[in-house]
Amino acid sequence: MMDYELLLDDEVKAFVAETLSWYPPDAYAQTVEENRATYDAMCRAFFQGYPDGVSAHDANLGDVPTRQYQSDLAGADALVLYFHGGGFVLGGLDSHDDVSAEIAGETGVPVWAVDYRLCPENSRLDALEDAGSVLSVAREQGHDRIILAGDSAGGWLAAALAHRWRNADDIIGQVLIYPGLGGAMAKPSMTRHAHAPLLSAEEVQSYALDPREDAHSPLAQTEFSGLPPTLVLAAECDPLADDGTFYTDAIKAAGGQALMFVEPGLVHGHLRARHMSARAARSFERVTQAVGQLAQSGKLDREILLK
Repeated sequence: MMDYELLLDDEVKAFVAETLSWYPPDAYAQTVEENRATYDAMCRAFFQGYPDGVSAHDANLGDVPTRQYQSDLAGADALVLYFHGGGFVLGGLDSHDDVSAEIAGETGVPVWAVDYRLCPENSRLDALEDAGSVLSVAREQGHDRIILAGDSAGGWLAAALAHRWRNADDIIGQVLIYPGLGGAMAKPSMTRHAHAPLLSAEEVQSYALDPREDAHSPLAQTEFSGLPPTLVLAAECDPLADDGTFYTDAIKAAGGQALMFVEPGLVHGHLRARHMSARAARSFERVTQAVGQLAQSGKLDREILLK
């Protein structure tokens, strides 16, 4: 049994306690409607507002709702497509509203957040179809330098989209935050952190993909060449931590650029802790640094991300 009293510092412990006051460990066992209401209330409690100079408007791209963020800060000519987490069951345009706004505000790169269809009313493949539809509209509108980004289940969508469009010149990078990338459940981190705060192995299993859907998972693929420069940020205290390691190792073995950071003493969902925890703030800084690097040069600079 891992000793999280030792692994987590006081700031992260405070974040965990605040999260659990809104979203208890058994929330995933509620009805879908109850679970979504509980999750939405928790997200509202952590909402930080928009940075100065950032505006947003909602727009339907085809049949897919999006929220498009623009910053007064002049950034490189690129576009971020952001896919929210929530186990494919939870979340939407409001759950990660401030996260998307801060990425735009820190980098000057426009961000389109994608409100893909959720399960169980739909399948993960419907969500992937929505992600692909927004990518197609971005291309039709002349965006030819696109960064795919997402957290948790959104990381699965970003990476699955990158696999679908391997060797595409207009996808210049991907940034994946504590992603769940599918494939076999028998990973060391799934056992080591089976009872981690904020995401247990049992909860991961409750969101497990249908085998027909998992065939589209990034870690279920056999060909990893032609993928764009990739940054994966995993949390140390997370049953999904090994997903990023296996994924980046596969990309590097195929000759691609992939950087992996396992953020010490952090837990799944730590994006919401970026204003409470120095560790989480540094991890979020890596996100915005990576977006900025990819937008500027189409490459990742490990030395800067390490600082």
